[in-house]
Amino acid sequence: MNARENYLLWGKEVFAIEEQAIRQVGASLDKHFTDAVATILDCRGRVIITGMGKSGHIGRKIAASMASTGTPAYFVHPAEAGHGDLGMIVDGDVVIALSNSGESDEILAIMPAIKRKNVQLICITGNSESTMAKHADVHLCAHVSQEACPLGLAPTSSTTAVMVLGDALTVALLRARQFTPEDFALSHPAGSLGKRLLLTVADVMHSGENMPLVQTQTLLKQAIVIMSEKGLGMLLVADEDNRLCGLFTDGDLRRLFQNNHQLDDVVMADVMHPNPKTITAEKMATEALKLMQANKVNGLAVIDQHQHPIGAINMHDLLQARIV
Repeated sequence: MNARENYLLWGKEVFAIEEQAIRQVGASLDKHFTDAVATILDCRGRVIITGMGKSGHIGRKIAASMASTGTPAYFVHPAEAGHGDLGMIVDGDVVIALSNSGESDEILAIMPAIKRKNVQLICITGNSESTMAKHADVHLCAHVSQEACPLGLAPTSSTTAVMVLGDALTVALLRARQFTPEDFALSHPAGSLGKRLLLTVADVMHSGENMPLVQTQTLLKQAIVIMSEKGLGMLLVADEDNRLCGLFTDGDLRRLFQNNHQLDDVVMADVMHPNPKTITAEKMATEALKLMQANKVNGLAVIDQHQHPIGAINMHDLLQARIV
């Protein structure tokens, strides 16, 4: 076996070892996990997560995941906590302390001060007999039988297991709070996920002077000019009572020319598609996307409760808004 074949073998071994570690910790979950979730749900304050070294990196990720899914949480470095940041922890908070050994000097140094506060302490360690485990109000054991590091030194399987355990807590809390996609979007307004979940049809549609609207008796020649001016590749057609009654697209126009029709006296009522696909302005933009995809169309008419056209939206608008 050459060296390059070893690289692949070593990589697969890491996956196998860490998968086994996750299964091991998952199988060991018991009432203490339930107690931890209930403790956090009952928290009147915030969740503070702390940990040194690699555990600290994992703690930051867990805090970020919780904060974005309805559980106010942030990370406090245990060494900094001993020099003033302990003041960030107040009565009513829950502290989650991470340490594989359960003997982290920096956490043990601040534990007496934490215990004097009216807070609940949840410790996640790999040793149920550790000092941190014995002083915790709730202890979650994340013991793994083997690190993926062949030296048994670099935290690998142990940190992976704690990260998954943190995800398990986060998701259990999310479900217990009945956290919705709309709630998630409110925490992510600047991201593509937030845009997908918060934007309505009204936010992206073309309305007013930008709406490509003609009447049933508008001559096709005039309608073509309007369609070009609006630049949406479509026209909404309204009747004399300003109710939507049809739709005409640039594809329809190409087909008319291909058939060599005499078009001089043609009006929109002669060439429009009746019963166009429509949507209302308060619907989510994602619903407009689903409707277009389901009906294999590139544009929709936006109407009010009286069937009056108030806007138009096409696939390009959704692409620009990063809904697609």
